[in-house]
Amino acid sequence: MEPLVASNGERINLLAAVKDDYGGVIVELKAPMDPRAFEMSLKLSISNWRQQGIRGVWIKLPIELVSLVQLIVEEGFWYHHAEPNYLMLVYWIPATKHTIPVNATHRVGVGAFVVNDQKEILVVQEKIGSLRGLGFWKIPTGVINQGEDISTGVIREVKEETGIETEFVEVLAFRQSHHSFFEKSDLFFLCMLRPLSFVIQKQESEIEAAQWMPIDEYAAKPFVRKHKFSKYLLDIGTAKLENRYSGFSPICMLPAFVDGQSYLYVNAGDLEQKSGHGNYPSNRMINIPETRKSSRFFFDLSLDTWQFRTIIEGLIRINQAQERTVQD
Repeated sequence: MEPLVASNGERINLLAAVKDDYGGVIVELKAPMDPRAFEMSLKLSISNWRQQGIRGVWIKLPIELVSLVQLIVEEGFWYHHAEPNYLMLVYWIPATKHTIPVNATHRVGVGAFVVNDQKEILVVQEKIGSLRGLGFWKIPTGVINQGEDISTGVIREVKEETGIETEFVEVLAFRQSHHSFFEKSDLFFLCMLRPLSFVIQKQESEIEAAQWMPIDEYAAKPFVRKHKFSKYLLDIGTAKLENRYSGFSPICMLPAFVDGQSYLYVNAGDLEQKSGHGNYPSNRMINIPETRKSSRFFFDLSLDTWQFRTIIEGLIRINQAQERTVQD
């Protein structure tokens, strides 16, 4: 903190802050503070930020300093979001309508369409939730964790609920709904997975029953026939099994403006057919054999379409050649 002299001559430390990318500052409180000293520091800091033309002020308050919440709110801050170990508060200094982005608006859910070679679909009955005790069979579903990819999260959910090992094939469809969880919206991704194991070990804490069920038997269930959403999911998955439908396959990317990798989900089959350029990845992530896994491919999304297409075509040819080498 930087010392400053208040109007009464008292030396007060300004709150330490770092500038963000949008004309604001972020204050991350860590050490315990005397409430009165903190109140004075906050008031003087706001005055100083106003003179500097700062717009938004974020305060990240650890749960250990929760006693300071009232003082912060009384200065005009409001809650933005909370995590298990901190509360984020925000304040808009200019006398204009604020442009603070809202907190995360959506939860991301997944459903797994898993069918074995006997045309049996993997289904479960829930032990908890709104369907508990009703005897309804449904596909395995769950929620994606923070920082988890859709393709990874849906594999995890199937493993947790049924013990079945799978590999990701495609995103088949997605649904957006609203007011589903504490007024948040919901994005639900229907994914096709390929089973790698077949012996079911159900999750005792959440799953009442799990089994491989013939698709025709599942389709005849009253819940599936009457529940439009469930029927759509089954129709889409069945169409994919019969090669009458194409979903979206993940391509590993290195974004231009954020750290870490991400996945672009594309309809690879249609893209190849309509563009007439090379072989695009279909039903699998672009990756090289397990023996060379450290060389995973990344892409810069700042490339134009022609450059991107050329790189993909070249990498696919390399990938195919490496796979043939490993098989030989």
